[in-house]
Amino acid sequence: MRILLSNDDGYFAPGLEHLAAALSKCAEITVVAPERDRSGASNSLTLDRPLTVRRAPNGFMFVNGTPTDCVHLAVTGLLESLPDMVISGINLGANMGDDTIYSGTVAAATEGFLLGIPSIAMSLTSKTAAHFETAAAIATELVARVRAGLDVPPERHPEADDVGEHVPGIRQQRE
Repeated sequence: MRILLSNDDGYFAPGLEHLAAALSKCAEITVVAPERDRSGASNSLTLDRPLTVRRAPNGFMFVNGTPTDCVHLAVTGLLESLPDMVISGINLGANMGDDTIYSGTVAAATEGFLLGIPSIAMSLTSKTAAHFETAAAIATELVARVRAGLDVPPERHPEADDVGEHVPGIRQQRE
């Protein structure tokens, strides 16, 4: 399974790093994220300047644009193969109610959805940056559930969904 990760907090954000580390155990991960914090960018596209894609020392790619730019560039030409899923986050802070209109995290997932790819926006409902591992574990579980239903070619998924997951900032409970 191929997963495209993005966010609105920038390629250096701890939530993105936790998500990539957790999901790399069960999928082929590509990260294309903004070069800086673009929280509140909504679904905007950069139309006033050329966009550039660079690679960070950790292998993540970053773009001098919005979260929507990142997903759009990745899906429409940057990646050799289409991803099976787009996951945006893990955002630090909730994206609920009116926040979803302005959220770059939600916008990145929405762009994947609009391009026909099942997409998830992950948010950690916390301001303390504690317990990203809980949200990463839930993302891994969601990927397993989606994977179980992906018996169709990944070119385009007509049943694509756009899902928002909000995870409380608490320690993961082990069974």
